[in-house]
Amino acid sequence: MIAKIICFTLNGLEGIPVEVETDVGRGVPTYDMVGLPDAAVKESKERVRSALKNSGLHFPMNKVTINFAPADIRKEGAGFDLAIAVSLLKASEQLIGADVSDLVFLGELGLSGDLRPIPGLLPILISAKARGYTKFIVPAANASEASYLGGALIYPAATLSEVVNHLIGAEEINPLETSDFVVRADHGGSADLQFVKGQPVARRALEVAVAGGHNLLMVGPPGTGKTMLARCLPTIMPDLTFDEALEITKIHSVAGVLGEEGIVSERPFRTPHHTATTVSMCGGGNRVVHPGEISLAHGGVLFLDELPEYKRSTLEALRQPLEDGKITVSRAGGTVTYPSRFMLCASMNPCPCGNYGSANLTCTCTPAEIRRYRKKISGPLLDRIDLQVEVDNITYDELTSGENRESSATVKERVDAARRIQRNRFEEYGLNTNAEMGERELARFCELSSECDRILREAFERMRLSARARARIMKVARTIADLDASEEILPRHVLEAVSYRLEDKF
Repeated sequence: MIAKIICFTLNGLEGIPVEVETDVGRGVPTYDMVGLPDAAVKESKERVRSALKNSGLHFPMNKVTINFAPADIRKEGAGFDLAIAVSLLKASEQLIGADVSDLVFLGELGLSGDLRPIPGLLPILISAKARGYTKFIVPAANASEASYLGGALIYPAATLSEVVNHLIGAEEINPLETSDFVVRADHGGSADLQFVKGQPVARRALEVAVAGGHNLLMVGPPGTGKTMLARCLPTIMPDLTFDEALEITKIHSVAGVLGEEGIVSERPFRTPHHTATTVSMCGGGNRVVHPGEISLAHGGVLFLDELPEYKRSTLEALRQPLEDGKITVSRAGGTVTYPSRFMLCASMNPCPCGNYGSANLTCTCTPAEIRRYRKKISGPLLDRIDLQVEVDNITYDELTSGENRESSATVKERVDAARRIQRNRFEEYGLNTNAEMGERELARFCELSSECDRILREAFERMRLSARARARIMKVARTIADLDASEEILPRHVLEAVSYRLEDKF
């Protein structure tokens, strides 16, 4: 008898339907798998055999042939276990009367018959629903993740026995109730701008950067609060919408780093160590193309502390994603495109000893050492960083002052107001922030008066800026005008935007 069961595999963030065909016939007992299964899929034979035996079911001692269609797509991972087990039971007539034609089976089996969670379940469910599938049996451990998909019947099962009892009608599994999305408001700890001492310029730069979705570089001696400022960024960013949360959750689910909540409820803050490789940053793998740090930071912040300590090749790999908001990773196992629209925040010392340009510390580095240190950061990468600010040491009086400073909540109100202006402005263009503007939007929304143009021309010639740097200054000026609720870009907005460029000092 032949049985056909629907399962899904992943290609990046897209789920691809796979039909598991099982033929149990007469002949010498054999077990063959065809259809490009990888090692993990082939090893399912022993997992399924033990799971059936320990669930009180029979593993057919016949000639068994299992085909995964379409045969030209490589099948990877242990997520096919449940579909294989059900297809074996159906083909060996142990599920008489059970209708499995409209069900999608997903899950890995343990030797005792328990169902284990699989990575990437949410993108699979979303893709399957888009293809017309509305009934799913999934591991109970994936229930929190699956509960955010509305308009479908999702049955969470803890064991293979529960699945069999549900299919034969002995004991039905209750479908999941759809969960409501709740934004996590508590960022925890001291990550709040009210705890930042001094640094008015850096605080203002953070506000401008988040308001327009711009990239930020902080340059200053050690211990000036650069890392603390960076960790405050998520606290002033706009709350996630449900659509944004789903898109981010899909990436984290595929990477296998999704938390117990089942959905990402706050903007990501990724800070990879400076020893991170190019593959770990961009994504990849031998066969399965996993998302890297820049994709895991999608919708949030990628913080690179001590920027010059990263490998040059790793930093240069950031250039294209910073422009396009996505990254295409090509490996032997295939080509996958992941979204990578993140805010880059970086920090660095001005020199190897860290004291160059400090108001109260002495630099011990030679000019050659300083040049060699700064040349680790290429001009094209700096060109893509909109705001570059200096952060200096603060005095003891500033450190011990009890002066009330603006909290992240207060700054976030201004950021939200500026973002609302941008959403209304770009409603017809499919953009969200000023940083995403192209030449068409620049020409329409960043028109400069003669005085503003004169200021920008002088800065362009004096600082020897590139065309890209000029465009980014205009975008920053537009953001500063939005924070002022000004329809026009005024000279003071351009002057402030120009002040955030430090390229002439590198």
